[in-house]
Amino acid sequence: MPTILGQNQYGKAENRVVKITRDGATHHIKDLNVSVSLSGDMEEVHYSGSNANVLPTDTTKNTVYAFAKEHGIESAEQFGIHLARHFVTSQEPIKTARIRIEEYAWERIEAADANSRFIGADEVKHSFVRKGQETRLTQITYDGSSWEVISGLKDLVVMNSTNSEFWGYVKDKYTTLKEAYDRILATQVSARWRFNWTDDDQRMPHWEKSYEQTKKHMLQAFAETYSLSLQQTLYQMGSRIIDNRGEIDEVRFSLPNKHHFLVDLEPFGLKNDNEVYFAADRPYGLIEATILRDGCEPRIPVDLTNL
Repeated sequence: MPTILGQNQYGKAENRVVKITRDGATHHIKDLNVSVSLSGDMEEVHYSGSNANVLPTDTTKNTVYAFAKEHGIESAEQFGIHLARHFVTSQEPIKTARIRIEEYAWERIEAADANSRFIGADEVKHSFVRKGQETRLTQITYDGSSWEVISGLKDLVVMNSTNSEFWGYVKDKYTTLKEAYDRILATQVSARWRFNWTDDDQRMPHWEKSYEQTKKHMLQAFAETYSLSLQQTLYQMGSRIIDNRGEIDEVRFSLPNKHHFLVDLEPFGLKNDNEVYFAADRPYGLIEATILRDGCEPRIPVDLTNL
């Protein structure tokens, strides 16, 4: 045979599942986008077309919805763990399951105090508005003996309106950028962090608390760092997470520099004292790096595009 089969996987991508938990009049929402990917003894389906080892992708879709009912959705991580364990342990040909989940957060709509009782909604506990800050992410990989959990977020836009400089950089004949001693620093954070929980004998992290605290330390570091470069800020954000969250060994960031340029108002006889900016969407500087706990090896892919 002149060719051989290399790495392969299959599954059902982007299964949208919304789980409503009704605690009396108080409702809770988990809104997930779940992608299932399975690999194992799948040579024959490629070579001969035999589906003897193939669990239909439609079945994986159905499993997602059934598990939302049977197990509930405590967290994106816990839900992914349930799914991965099921696929690997219930189907002998399947050796590895990878579950990727995006979570879309909702928050309650506060009803107006006045007049709300006249429409029967004195204390609304079932109305929500979609949060727009970020999308939460997780990827669960299980091979029957060990786990890899990588969580994170994307599209978290942050800005410091001062306490940022950029100067002392290399200049050549093509350099036109002026040095800045008081600039806006803004970025759209894409971050992934890897947990050191790898097997069932270890104590499992509290996934919801971990996410909330990791995000908190990330934002605090961004706000509290007097930045001489976006690279410096990135390192401080990752270091703060590693220093404060013992369950995390590795953090990787991809930070586009959302440039804000001072507008030249002199043609109109006006002085622009760091007040009016043009927000450029492209091109943009792209700063990426991994921060590790000392002694740990990097395992988060360098290219986050498909993670």
